[in-house]
Amino acid sequence: MRKIEVSRIKDEVKRLWMEANFVLPDDVMDALGEAKKRESSEMGREVLGKIVENALIAKRKRVPICQDTGIPVVFVFAGQEVQITGGRLEEAIEQGIGEGTWEGSLRSSVVNDALARVNTGDNTPPVVHMEIVSGDGLKIIVMPKGAGSENMSGLAMLKPADGKNGVKAFVLKQVENAGANACPPMVVGVGIGGTAEKAMQLAKKACARPLTEKSREMAEFEGELLEEINCLGIGPAGLGGRTTALAVNIETAACHMASLPVAVNINCHACRRKEAIL
Repeated sequence: MRKIEVSRIKDEVKRLWMEANFVLPDDVMDALGEAKKRESSEMGREVLGKIVENALIAKRKRVPICQDTGIPVVFVFAGQEVQITGGRLEEAIEQGIGEGTWEGSLRSSVVNDALARVNTGDNTPPVVHMEIVSGDGLKIIVMPKGAGSENMSGLAMLKPADGKNGVKAFVLKQVENAGANACPPMVVGVGIGGTAEKAMQLAKKACARPLTEKSREMAEFEGELLEEINCLGIGPAGLGGRTTALAVNIETAACHMASLPVAVNINCHACRRKEAIL
């Protein structure tokens, strides 16, 4: 049994939370650069150029890529041969987020209750998703999730007979309704299967996947959806063009024979995430 001290986890989460807000992943930067080359709209190319310039300034000056530093979403993949020592894992994650918020001068965006709406002051508590995997490692992905794109999430409980065409129609409708509100070019996470809450979690997990990693089973469908989304004409910043989305990532799960749950979770052009393996 491999032991990992919670203080190490806290320090790593703190680092990841700040880095995710300051530095766009290489795959996202590459996708933005390629999109600018392909974009037919002059305005679209200009917007994409400004997005890349903004990201480079944020990285160089170590300032937030966007003023909305997001709600912290943390994925933890814990090996079943790992023992966490010295405290509780979720408390360590929360402390790391809190310390990173203050040290990184990140905007406090989290309120303690959806109705009372009192700001917690340090972006805690984070939303934590735990998954037990084989091995003795601990993989942590920290994803700041801005409200503009998160508010464009959607869930549909389709009939099994709706099939692939029904899924495609729902995803396209969701992206079209999001329009400029999701700060395109966006990354579209899609969850298919499970139950209502499982589909939503799958869609969020899909958003955390690198743009260069395609689904084994759904790669062709991801490509179909991306092509059709980019024919909607929304374009960068919603000002028109062919680059409405940089990628479509799909995650799937088994479901009841009478159900076809489909969820969409959208990430804005600042598709921020940072990961580490302890």
